Amino acid sequence: MYLRKCIGRDSLIPPNGRPLTLPCNLHPVNCPPVTFGFFEVYDMYAEKAVVRVHGDLKVQTRFYPHPHSSSTIILVNGSLATSAAFAQALRFLCPLFNVVLFDQPYSGASRVHNRSQAMLGKEDEALILLDLIEHFRADQVMSFSWGGVSTLLALAQRPARIRRAVISSFSPVLNAPMMDYLKRGQEYMAACDRHQIATLVNETIGKHLSPLFKRCNFRHVSTLEVHEYAQMLHHIRQVLSLDTDRYMQCVGNVDVPLLFLNGELDEYTTPTDALYFADLAKRSEYVTIRNTGHFLEMEHQTAWEDVRQAVERFLLAADRVTGLRKAS
Repeated sequence: MYLRKCIGRDSLIPPNGRPLTLPCNLHPVNCPPVTFGFFEVYDMYAEKAVVRVHGDLKVQTRFYPHPHSSSTIILVNGSLATSAAFAQALRFLCPLFNVVLFDQPYSGASRVHNRSQAMLGKEDEALILLDLIEHFRADQVMSFSWGGVSTLLALAQRPARIRRAVISSFSPVLNAPMMDYLKRGQEYMAACDRHQIATLVNETIGKHLSPLFKRCNFRHVSTLEVHEYAQMLHHIRQVLSLDTDRYMQCVGNVDVPLLFLNGELDEYTTPTDALYFADLAKRSEYVTIRNTGHFLEMEHQTAWEDVRQAVERFLLAADRVTGLRKAS
């Protein structure tokens, strides 16, 4: 039986894509037998490569080719996550586009390729993204959670290839719940308290996940390397000291259509707070995913369908416009 380790927002993957029931001794967190229902994904072919970016840094990438699409979308994950976080997004993106996943230099499969332990800021991550966009000739980008910071900073440089971007579970406002989450996270990470960090994630932004995915999240977050906690602590401090006016001016420099996706039940990056981008991001659209929290398509089947429909409608509009131009 083929299994993929359940990490972050990832799931177990059977080779035939059918719902899978696992006995206790095979489940990564030793839980009772579980039928995965909508959580099944597919064992898709990926071309793996290590790409040099931003000087001497290296990132592990996975390229999922589409035999009939000329469009490539690159996915940018959030803090404490790896590229495995996009397992469910792959299910609706791979039938439409070439898809690129990557781990930041300090995390996941990229960590072993980087000897330097220097802290990376969001500006560094933006430059890494720009290098990958050029390397893979990506014309679309999709980010999750705090991956939205580096994505918008990169888009503010107006990379010529990019036509559209989806920004999910992100807002420019550090509201009271988010401030509490960040400050408690800062305290626990400074103490390297693994249990408290993992519990905090599940009780806040992960509160609407299924019990299965909470167990996966706990296992992933509580077993990260010390350097990864230090990197996340650096990010939190950077976010808490972010010059909001300067950052919002960068957003105003983005010249491609943006789709902001937020969960109706998400207290941390709310749909209302995301609307603060509207005055500066003139070519922006906003979609609220009903009965869903921060993790959107990972939370239940209806959320997955709603996210899929919103993303497909937005991204495929670019192809329709291109087709009309060619026809004229």
